[in-house]
Amino acid sequence: MKKITLKVLILKNFKGVKEFKLDVQDRNAKVFGDNGTGKTTIPDGFNWGLFDKDSQNKKDFQLKTVDQSGKEFNNLEHEVEAIFSVDDEELSLRKVFKEKWTRKRGQATAEFSGHTTDYYVNGVPSKKKEYTEAVANLINEDIFKLLTSPLYFNEQLHWQKRRELLLEISGDITNEEVVNSNKSLAALENILNGKSIEDHRKIIASKRAEINKELTRIPVRIDEVRRSIVDVSELNESAINEEIEKIQALITQQEEELSRIQNGTEVVEKQKKLREIESSLIELKNEYKEKNYGELNALRDKVAVQKDKINQFNFDIKQKQHDSNIYEERLKASEKNIQQLREEWVKKDNKTFDEHKTTCSMCGQEYPEDQKQEIIEKFNIEKSQQLEEITNNGKLAAKEVEQLKVDVSAIKNQLISLEAEKKESERVLSELKAQYEELKNNTTAFEETEEFKTKQSEISSIQEEIQRVKDHANEEATLVREKIMNLKEDIRNLERDKAKFDQVKASNKRIEELEAEEKTLAKEFEELEHQLFLTEEFIRSKVTLLEEKINSKFKYARFKLFETQINGGLTETCETLYEGVPYSRGLNNAARINVGLDIISTLSEHFGVSAPIFIDNSEAVTKLIPIDAQVISLVVSEEDKTLRVKMEEK
Repeated sequence: MKKITLKVLILKNFKGVKEFKLDVQDRNAKVFGDNGTGKTTIPDGFNWGLFDKDSQNKKDFQLKTVDQSGKEFNNLEHEVEAIFSVDDEELSLRKVFKEKWTRKRGQATAEFSGHTTDYYVNGVPSKKKEYTEAVANLINEDIFKLLTSPLYFNEQLHWQKRRELLLEISGDITNEEVVNSNKSLAALENILNGKSIEDHRKIIASKRAEINKELTRIPVRIDEVRRSIVDVSELNESAINEEIEKIQALITQQEEELSRIQNGTEVVEKQKKLREIESSLIELKNEYKEKNYGELNALRDKVAVQKDKINQFNFDIKQKQHDSNIYEERLKASEKNIQQLREEWVKKDNKTFDEHKTTCSMCGQEYPEDQKQEIIEKFNIEKSQQLEEITNNGKLAAKEVEQLKVDVSAIKNQLISLEAEKKESERVLSELKAQYEELKNNTTAFEETEEFKTKQSEISSIQEEIQRVKDHANEEATLVREKIMNLKEDIRNLERDKAKFDQVKASNKRIEELEAEEKTLAKEFEELEHQLFLTEEFIRSKVTLLEEKINSKFKYARFKLFETQINGGLTETCETLYEGVPYSRGLNNAARINVGLDIISTLSEHFGVSAPIFIDNSEAVTKLIPIDAQVISLVVSEEDKTLRVKMEEK
């Protein structure tokens, strides 16, 4: 196990403590002091020196010393140095936080311009990255918080994180172990079919809710169907069917009679001749259209094609104009960039070395001559490099301008070409339209020809003859139609009565289906209830095994990982218990500290690291439980108006 102990902790101008040295040399110690003497400042400084945070894990806290009105003292260096023994090797980490004051050119006094932090590892000035790496090699920040404060695990760590950490320490319980511990759970394997307990419980909950809804709705649906059943007690279904068949036979007889009246021989012959003439007229019309309209249609198609070409030219021209505008804007921007680079080059070239830079901004004394030359040489090199960079950027910008000019010229030439092609297409379109109108005006419609008029006259004559023949039969046919209509109305009335029987049968069938569905759903619900019971029994068994396994890792601390709800279900939690008392409800300060030490003991063994433990308000504890780690107790003592350290003998 990696053993980390604190040898010395030095605070200077830290949170109001002007200077304090905690020299414990790897031993346990107690620090006595009245309220406000700076006891909590010790772990705050210890934490800040390592992780830039106070003992409450806050990064934004009042680090600098202030007066009674809250105003900060200026020009103080705030320093923390911690000297550790790490597996018997010494490690020193020192951090100095100070203000930065800068005197601008032409000003007599310096102005506050921010803060800076200096870092030292084993006395060697280091970069922040090197310092952070040294701390990381010492101990991980999250593990450090867990191992150095008895209250951190229970009071600052989220319960879900506490739960994850406990499971990491003890290892989870497999489903197989749970099932083996309770024979009644043997059926779960087939029920789960590869799914997790949590997922299957979600499925059960979803299905139970749906089945409950359906079981509630089904009686309502059955009642609705029963109330919709019509009364057929005074109707006879067989008699209705026989009456419908008789009337249907009478309708067939009347329809045959009507057909005989309407389809006389003379009418049939004339209708046949009429169809022959109409067919001939259609053939004549098709021949005339093919002969006289073919050329006209061809011209119409050419006009349409030419219009499409012009539309495409318009689209291409608009696109090229858009491209031209974009390239011209880019050209203007590039030319403006060149001008700005020229101005920047002149400005840089005219810049001269400022003599005041050879004097120290803090004390006003001049630097040594060799340092002056080094500063001037550095200025000249930087100026030369900057001018060279501007020149290179200018060359690149000039190349870009030349290329953009070529692109703009090419687009404009393409626009000229497209406009010319469009103009030629418009001329061709105008000619085609003129040809089309001329041909159209010289073409006679088929309906105006003598052939059409002759055939149409023959058709009208035959239609008049057919009508005269039909008029004689109209009176007789009208009487037959009236008989058919009356008979059909009788059938409709009978069909309405017959439909009532079908409705009753459908309603009864629907009631049977709903009752069967209700039984099936009730059976499914019972099965889901059984499965839910098994999953809860599984969780209860797993809880028992898991809590026993975790609690076996600790001497005093016990953990409750699940909470029983009012409905009998279980919900995840993580509550620390000490002698049966929950940490968050009623546990006194002494018990909280001791149970925290017990947790640190197990965590130290798990992570393989032992670190210094700071116990604030430890006066509440008459006896601390033994722990294999350095313990520094902070004790409230009214008589000690300044901090007093008492070390335990080795």
